[in-house]
Order: sequence, then C-alpha cells, then structure tokens
Amino acid sequence: MNPSLAAALTQQPNPRVERSHPASPAFRQTHISPAALVGVTLAHAGLLGLLVFMPKAPEPLTPPRPLMVSLVQPKIEAPRPEPQPTQPVVKPVVKPPPVRAVTPAPAPLPRPVIEASEPTPAPVAEVSPPPAPAIEVAQAAPSPAQPATPAHPADYLANPKPPYPALSKRLGEEGTVRLNILVTPDGSVAQLELLESSGHPRLDRSAMATVRSQWKFEPARQGGRAVAAWVVVPIQFTLRS
Repeated sequence: MNPSLAAALTQQPNPRVERSHPASPAFRQTHISPAALVGVTLAHAGLLGLLVFMPKAPEPLTPPRPLMVSLVQPKIEAPRPEPQPTQPVVKPVVKPPPVRAVTPAPAPLPRPVIEASEPTPAPVAEVSPPPAPAIEVAQAAPSPAQPATPAHPADYLANPKPPYPALSKRLGEEGTVRLNILVTPDGSVAQLELLESSGHPRLDRSAMATVRSQWKFEPARQGGRAVAAWVVVPIQFTLRS
C-alpha cells in the first residue's frame, strides 16, 4: 500500500465515532472512515492484480540435445553351400597273407617189436592170460655202438594177478587189457602206458595199478648186460573158469 495514502486515511476524523465517544481522545485518534477502508481495499486489490498479472521471469532455456542416429546395416546372410553328392567309400582291398606250405612232421619211427615165447601161466579163475601169449618187446633207444635189438628180450616172472573188481563181476564185464611197459635194467616198471583198453575202465585201472606196484620183470640183455626195454603185456579178464 502507498504510505502517503495510508497516513491520510488514518488522520481523517470519523464523526460517528466522535459522537458516540466524545470524552475519549485516544479512540478519536484510531477512528477510520469508510472512505479510507474503501481506499485501502482498492489499494490491496491493485497490488494483488499487479502480483497476478505481473509477467513471470523467463525460464532458463535448455539447449537442444544432439540427436544420435546410428545406421544399422542389415546382416547379409551368406549363401548356403549346395550339398555335394556323397561319394561311395571304397574299402581298400586287403591282400591275404601268402599261405606257407606246411611241411608235415615226420611220423615217429615205430619201436622195434620182438616177439618172444612166454611160459604158459597157471589157469586162473578170474584173470587168465591167454595160453602161451607172445610178448611184444620194444627196445628203448639204444646207443649207436649197440645192436638194434637186445639178444634176450624182457620177460615177466610169476607176478600176482590183478584183482577182479566186484562190481565188474556183478555186471558181467570182461575184456583184455594191453599194456606197454618200460622195464628198467633192474626189472622194475619205469613207465606204463595203456596200449589197448578192455572196454571197461574198472578193469583197466585194476590191471595198471597191479602192474605198476607189484610186478617185476626179467630185464632184457644186450652184450651180456641188462638194458632197459619196452614190453607189451596182455592181461585178460574173464568170468569163465
């Protein structure tokens, strides 16, 4: 509000106030006339209008930002290679290794067989050798200085007969066992081979066990001294007396 206008309004006397309070000088000084109130109101309205319609201070300008533009180049796909025709796989030809001719091993030389007469053994109820069987004798490898065959072949003595198995008796098993025996210079059995089976294992085992453990032989002789030699002995198992 204008200061001069406000002072003028405060100094004008109000007759209504003075008439109602003639005796109060203090109240007379503070009396405000209606014209002063109207003026004050108008002054305030003018100030308010100035404030309302006063142009606003310009806002600071923001500088324009540069626009970033990036050019993206489209991806160009490479052309796919055309499928090539599949070539057949050629397997290498494997040459078979040359076959060597196999030379057959030379057949072993047969042992020299010497037939010798045998004394007739006593008849036996269960085990009976043939009546005057010939003993086939094969000499062991002689030294080069000696003759090919001994002068006197090995011969078997009065040896015990192999026992006849009880089960073989009940089953009626019979047969002849042929054994190939290596006789040492002292007449004992050094080696025993089953040359021919009787057809029944029990009879074969009985004959071999008895000959190996109990039999003694007259050794073969060469140049007046005993030598080792092979001899073939047949042993017959029969139930006929």
